[in-house]
Order: sequence, then structure tokens, then C-alpha cells
Amino acid sequence: MWWAVTFAGIIVAINVVYVSMFTLRMILTIKGQKALASVLSVFEVFIYLMGLTIVLDSLNNPWNVAAYCLGYGLGVYFGGRIEERLALGYSQLQVIVDSLETELPVRLRALGYGVTSWTADGKDGKRLMMQVLVKRSNESRLMAQLQELSPKAFIVSYEPKFFKGGFWVRRIQ
Repeated sequence: MWWAVTFAGIIVAINVVYVSMFTLRMILTIKGQKALASVLSVFEVFIYLMGLTIVLDSLNNPWNVAAYCLGYGLGVYFGGRIEERLALGYSQLQVIVDSLETELPVRLRALGYGVTSWTADGKDGKRLMMQVLVKRSNESRLMAQLQELSPKAFIVSYEPKFFKGGFWVRRIQ
């Protein structure tokens, strides 16, 4: 009995590693890091084949199939968590404030962020619009700073894919 439980645990572990690697490989590919994604895929497919071989050799045991499915689901979860920790890429925040707080862009620039700002017309009057590009790993810090500097700001976060020229390319915080 202990061998069956150990075997199922091995299948879960293999699939967690495989699917986590699969998730990271896909994200790296989407983010344009194809060489790193290719290297990762070599290890990913090896682990995948090992796990699949084990399960296919014991298809008569439904617990092994269930362990494979459980490992797959856990791998999706952990792959996403790993990617969140790595925070690859950049975020672009569009920040809209009710009043023309002209000091806000200056203060954000003083904190090291590249800020483009302009005046816009909103439903209830003039608004200050800003675009701020930040590394994803620093996005939560920027959000906290915006909360402190302008608690009522409306903020939308985007994930840009391509950059060309300007302050952002030379020095993105």
C-alpha cells in the first residue's frame, strides 16, 4: 500500500514540475525570450515523457491517473505563482486624478518613474491623465506610492509588448 501512495506522490510531483515549467515556457515565449524558452523546453519535455511513461505503464490503476490529473492542476497553480514572483516584463499604468494635481507627475518623476501627463476632459470636468511605465516587479511599490500620493486616483494597468525610443527604453524602473 505504501508503494502505491509513494508512486502516486511521484506522479503528482512530476506533473507539478512539468506543468509549472510549461507555464513558464509559454510566458517566456510570449514575452519574447525565445532562447530561454527553448532551453527550458528541453527539460520540460524530458520530465513530461518520464511522467507520461509512468502513468501509461499503469493505466489499470485509477489512482495513478487521478494523481496525474491532480499534479496537472497543481502545476498550473504553482506555475502561475512562480510567474507572479518572477514578475517578468513591464506594466503601463494609466492614472487619472480628479483635479489637476500638477505636482503628482513631478513627485512620481522624483521617485524615478517616467511619467507622461496631459489634461483631459472627464464627465465632471478637467482631469489629469498620466502614463507610467514600470517593471512588473516594481508595480506593487508604485501602486502603494500612488495610494499614498493620490488615494482617489483611478488606475488601469496594462501590459505593453513593444517599446521604441524615449525615456522608457533608456531607463525603465
